[in-house]
Amino acid sequence: MKLRIAWIGRTKDSAIQTLTAEYLKRLSRYVATEGIELADESALIKLTERTGRTSSVLVLMDQRGKQVSSEELANFLRYHRDQGTQDVIFAIGPADGWEDATLSAATQVLSMGKMTLPHELARVVLVEQLYRGYTILTGHPYHGGH
Repeated sequence: MKLRIAWIGRTKDSAIQTLTAEYLKRLSRYVATEGIELADESALIKLTERTGRTSSVLVLMDQRGKQVSSEELANFLRYHRDQGTQDVIFAIGPADGWEDATLSAATQVLSMGKMTLPHELARVVLVEQLYRGYTILTGHPYHGGH
């Protein structure tokens, strides 16, 4: 399985870039991982159209999505790993929110909670939670210690 974390727009803040890179590095110990900066939603849709043995799974992060715990996210990752899903894409959208067509293309829409986060900070939180999910799956003490 390959895990892709995509976001719309450029990152200017070096602190966000550093934190994103750190959690992507940690995550890559457990699963093939790629962070992708995209210009717009159409580029995200093109990313999902890659051909392979299985269809890409697109998970959009959106305040209207389903709220899940870290353990539930870990179970989602386990399910797709065990099913042999080749490509799981998690995406943080543009500042104005997702277009209806993009929402319709999603396999799942998840929320990080009721609070609104800046998109760049949401990306760091998402990558950290994906890392946490894999530490839960492997029994690593990270989850229990934080």
